[in-house]
Amino acid sequence: MQKIQRLRLRLASLLTALCVTALGSAHAADAINVYGPGGPAPAMKEAAKTFGEAQHVTVNVTAGPTGQWVDKAKADAHVVFSGAENMMGDFAKAMPGVFDLQKAEPMYLRPVAILVRPGNPKNIQGFRDVLAPGIKVLAVAGAGQNGLWEDVAGRTGDIQVLRAFRRNLLLPEAANSAEARQRWISQPDIDVWLIWNIWQVANPDLAQLVEMDEPYRIYRDTGIVLTHQGEKNAQAQAFVQYLQSPAGQAIFAKWGWQTPAAGAAK
Repeated sequence: MQKIQRLRLRLASLLTALCVTALGSAHAADAINVYGPGGPAPAMKEAAKTFGEAQHVTVNVTAGPTGQWVDKAKADAHVVFSGAENMMGDFAKAMPGVFDLQKAEPMYLRPVAILVRPGNPKNIQGFRDVLAPGIKVLAVAGAGQNGLWEDVAGRTGDIQVLRAFRRNLLLPEAANSAEARQRWISQPDIDVWLIWNIWQVANPDLAQLVEMDEPYRIYRDTGIVLTHQGEKNAQAQAFVQYLQSPAGQAIFAKWGWQTPAAGAAK
């Protein structure tokens, strides 16, 4: 009788362990893994939190320089987001066979902006002021900002504008926005940071925003794509749909992105 009782206890323990393992596996399978750059990350993380809480699913957003996450993304990514079209193309090259580049969808735009020190001590009011002799300008030549400053300075086709800007440019440029942020903090003599408006929204204490005036204002997008794994995951599909829903638009607008609703209101 005691042997039978001990056997029943062992069997019960085994079944409990199996149930716990199964529940843990199911929970892991329910997680959505999302990867992309740092720029759109604040909006993406808020959207992931809101969606996850509403749908009772974990949405893991990993953001930053590509080299920090690309190997893991090759194995478990459901969704990939970008900060520019060239960036999405670079992701496709870095993760061959993980997603179909043709299926990537542009979501929202953000404009380039002029960031200055709090209080705007050099009284920068527009792009022409950035060209004044002695103004020190920080820019990025990598990630989603390849060619950004040249696109801005060359916008009117006036080579003198581009020359004047380049004379003020700190060279070499930062490799990415995270590096530029560190340089902005560690080098207080830098007067201007040419970057997307969203970086000031995410770092309001570090810089003051001066809107880029026309005709120098340009835009680039954040795009989204389901990986082949994500195409088989209903929750990942629902998350991508949520990002472009009115609720998702409101979150991105809060973080400085131009959404269809915001554009229509102007």
